[in-house]
Amino acid sequence: MTVYFKIFFQKFISNQKHYPILTAVASGLYPLLFYITNNYTIANSIGHLKYFLFNFIILPVILFTAIYYIFKLQGLRRYKKYPLPFLNIFFFIFYMTICYYAGIHKKWLLLGIFLAILFSIFLNKYLNKVVVIQFILAIISLLSFAQNNYAISNKWKNLPDDILNINFKKKPNIYFIQPDGYVNFSELKGENYNTDFTDFENYLADNGFTYYYDFRSNYYSTLSSNSATFNMKHHYYNDKPQLSEVLNARNNIVSENAVLSIFKQNGYSTHFISELPYLLLNKTKLGFDTSNFIDDEISYISKGLGKPVDILNPLKKEFFNKSDLSKFFFIEFFNPGHITANKRYSKGKELEKKEWLESLKIANFKLKNLIDFIIEMDASALIIIMADHGGFVGLNSTSQSFEKLDNRDLIYSIFSTKLAIKWPKGTNYKYINELKSNVNLFRIIFSYLSGNQKYLNSMEKDESYMIIKKGAPKGIYKYIDNQGKITFEKR
Repeated sequence: MTVYFKIFFQKFISNQKHYPILTAVASGLYPLLFYITNNYTIANSIGHLKYFLFNFIILPVILFTAIYYIFKLQGLRRYKKYPLPFLNIFFFIFYMTICYYAGIHKKWLLLGIFLAILFSIFLNKYLNKVVVIQFILAIISLLSFAQNNYAISNKWKNLPDDILNINFKKKPNIYFIQPDGYVNFSELKGENYNTDFTDFENYLADNGFTYYYDFRSNYYSTLSSNSATFNMKHHYYNDKPQLSEVLNARNNIVSENAVLSIFKQNGYSTHFISELPYLLLNKTKLGFDTSNFIDDEISYISKGLGKPVDILNPLKKEFFNKSDLSKFFFIEFFNPGHITANKRYSKGKELEKKEWLESLKIANFKLKNLIDFIIEMDASALIIIMADHGGFVGLNSTSQSFEKLDNRDLIYSIFSTKLAIKWPKGTNYKYINELKSNVNLFRIIFSYLSGNQKYLNSMEKDESYMIIKKGAPKGIYKYIDNQGKITFEKR
């Protein structure tokens, strides 16, 4: 078998005959696998698979085959050696550009045309060798994908007690508002941020909010942090330091999780409202009863960024929908956010800080609008304002966080998060000592709603973890321990 394959392989790369189907598949297969391997948290749905197979494989096969046979017609036959080399190189670069930039990039499109023309004229006899290289790249990408996803289980989501069967004694409407990257007031006054928003802090106090100083996230990003929050468990990045995100993160947040299950079991309707479809990019089955985005509004290839939509009107719409059920709202917006992700585009830490502080003003404006409406219309509501991670101010880019850091303030700039809760009137105990990190938020909220403190016996440790790729052996490290002290311990 090996001998026959070797003979076939040598014959294939040495002859100059063109094979339209192989050439077409080769042009799209590696870009397809490259995108899925590097964006699996986005592209892990059956819909994505169908989309990529049609656009990256089936469509080029049809096009390449049709053009190949057109150029075999009398009068065009002398040019038949040019079209497939051109199409292969152009489509390969075109697909890679779409996958890398999540859209068409004019500069790379023109470069693709130019290189494809040069290749088809001067190097067309090497087409089969290029096809082989493209298939080798695809195999490498497939092996990488298999390695990253092998033996990943959902066992980390298993809970240590019977909280999934909890019964609520109180059922207020609950508004979980998440401003992206909003750092705790205790950290805002520190060295890196060095700013004072006492007026907004006073606004929250005047409206009955309890503020939780030194609160922090357990993970560095929206997906990793919320995966832990909505499942009330540590995932430790699936113990995969070669990845930058949690596998199936979006499914863990908006599709199936312990928090949604508990709310539904206790007779709540659940509603997801967001400025951007970032958490819906993989078009997973929605576990919430409603969302302000529908599937058709979400592209199959997208970063989930762009122009934010209004979130106050969708909230009003759902609020005024008559229902006997209590309501849980997850409301997400993307201010203040974090500094730029890529060091190549960084403006330097001082300018990045300045822009973040401007975005913080916008976040406060949005929060006031939401809070004013909720308090006016729903006086008995439980309102939670909790960020997903810090703003990374003090660094030049968020990518710098993958390097080992020793400075306490820089580490807290990654993990420090805002938490403020407006408890319903008459609430005496407000869990000041228990609420320390995101992972335990809902366990504590559910203990309050049930009136049963036994669920506090199974809280996760308030530890914060980071993937380190530079400055220490690659791995997952505990950066902040259960007492809030800086440490550096590899898992």
